[in-house]
Amino acid sequence: MNRLSVGLLLPAMLWAGTAGAAEFTPAQRAEIVAIVRDALKKDPSILRDAVVALQAEDGEKSQEASRAAITQYRGELVTPADPVAGDPHGDVTLVEFFDTRCPYCRRMEPAMSQFLAQDRKVRLVYKDLPILGPASLMGSKALLAAQKQGAYLPMRDAVMKLPPDTTMAQLETTARNLGLDWPRMQHDMNDPAIQARLDQNIALAHKLGIQGTPALIIGNDLIPGAVDLTDLKKLVADARH
Repeated sequence: MNRLSVGLLLPAMLWAGTAGAAEFTPAQRAEIVAIVRDALKKDPSILRDAVVALQAEDGEKSQEASRAAITQYRGELVTPADPVAGDPHGDVTLVEFFDTRCPYCRRMEPAMSQFLAQDRKVRLVYKDLPILGPASLMGSKALLAAQKQGAYLPMRDAVMKLPPDTTMAQLETTARNLGLDWPRMQHDMNDPAIQARLDQNIALAHKLGIQGTPALIIGNDLIPGAVDLTDLKKLVADARH
């Protein structure tokens, strides 16, 4: 049996070990196992190639599911309440799900800032997604409370530079340095409407299949994880076409 035959047979064997097991007799299974074992001894790279092929197939299925979810829930991706950076009427919209404590979100900040400075036709919509504990929740509430005073973007820029385990004292100092009304902000942080917005963001992330932060939605694509400046340019250029 040649390499191509074994490469096709191995995924079938992996499948046969689960849902398709009933399709083979014990003798057939024993023959397949013997063939595969012999082939792997001669060329172990067959297994690697088969795994890569299966991962690629899973990736394609996952991307298809993400695109279907984006289409289904597009109306929830951008709402009038969402904070926006860049051009509010930009020809391409980026939706960023982020956590104030997330190290990868913080690492992406310089690239995103540079990108927005270079491309003036992009709208960036922020979705606060506090999934990394109490400090994340407190940070997100502070940002949305600052939004009520028209200061979401400067407050976000400052908070993303604070230590990840942000304290209330640090938030107070930051807010006062920005000229915000801190007692009002404290009151707004406890507003049930702010918690409701965060709950909506978490529910939307779940429906979209987002499993961590940062997560970007550009056009019809979900991009998990941080991206650099080059990737941002390419992704937006693709969306424009």
